[in-house]
This record gives sequence, structure tokens and C-alpha cells, in this order.
Amino acid sequence: MISDRKLTFYHSAPSRGNIVHWMLQELGIEFDVKMIDIRNGEGQTPEFLALNPLGKVPTIVHGDTVVTEAAAICCYLADMFPAAGLAPAFDDPMRGEYLRWLFFSPSTIEPALIDRVRKQEAGDRSMSPYRDWDTLMAMLRDVIGNAQPWILGEKFTTVDVVMGSAIRYGRMFDILPETPVFEDYIRRINLRPAYVRMQEIEAPYVEASMAV
Repeated sequence: MISDRKLTFYHSAPSRGNIVHWMLQELGIEFDVKMIDIRNGEGQTPEFLALNPLGKVPTIVHGDTVVTEAAAICCYLADMFPAAGLAPAFDDPMRGEYLRWLFFSPSTIEPALIDRVRKQEAGDRSMSPYRDWDTLMAMLRDVIGNAQPWILGEKFTTVDVVMGSAIRYGRMFDILPETPVFEDYIRRINLRPAYVRMQEIEAPYVEASMAV
């Protein structure tokens, strides 16, 4: 039974682990948390490197299964716990669109945000994961602007957890432009009870990290 498998979430706050923590709150399932102080080298212990050779969070262990990378973890969790309704079924025609946008965030949006912070140009458009900044912004405005109210329509899905986190991060640090399209979408995220719970649980860890 899937529900009988112990689920351990390796996390560090603040980090991309927040994406998985939000996902876990949306699922409403039981899990253990092991906080890893990445800055103090806890990600480099032999025990943790055996789980994630890059020494990164988030990482989960579900029974005998180890999953790393935030989007992959969220995809796995949605499929393992289908009762939450956060992913289309495998035979649902929306499954392709779901997977497209689920992995669009780490493969396309995040590289663009990093380049923007570093003030790097996309370079050769044919080799850039996001073509160029203006093209990506036009695409994001269209996708988020047409959310009704969520990216795949009326139903909130894992896509909103993963891509929503990227949009929220981009606006939090003024990497993405201020526009009602993004702000309205973020406001809808902020009203989700699972997101509120995640933020409340994370707050002490974030405050402690800022005090160091």
C-alpha cells in the first residue's frame, strides 16, 4: 500500500524545498521532515550524498524510492496520491499539456531568471532554453493571463505549485516585471490554505536563516 510507505522530506529553508513543502500541504498526507543546513555543509555528508550526489534539497525518500529535483518530486507525489486530484490521469487528454507546463518551469523559466539576475544575454537563440527574454515574457503573460483561474483551467494542479512558485519567486525579487497578470495570479496562490500553512510552518526557519 502506498499509504503504508514512510515518506521523508529533506528540506532547507528558504530553498526550492518550499515548492515540495507546499505540494505536501496540498496533498494533506503524513510525512517526516529532516532539515538540512546546506550552508554549513550538511548536504555533503556521506549519508545525504548517497541519496542526492549533488548534495541538494529538496529530496524525498518514499519507502525504497528516492526522488530529487522539485518538479520531479511534485510529479511523483501527484501520481502516487491521485485522490488529491492534482494531476490528470495517464489517459486524460490534458496529461500532455500538464507535463509540458510542469517541466517548463525548471527547464525554461528558471534559466531565464538566473540569466536575468546575472545580467547575461540569452546568446544564440537556437541554443537558449528560453529563446530570449522578450519572447519568454510574452509567452508567460499569455499563459498566466489566460489562467481560468489556474493554468490548466478551473482545476488547481501541480503545474500551479511548480510554475506558480517560479512566478512568485520572480516577482518577489523583481526579476519578472510588475504586471496585473502576475500579481492577480500570485494573489490567488496566496489565498490557498495549503500555501498559507506552508508559509506559517516555514516562517521560523526563514527568520533563523536571516539572523545568521
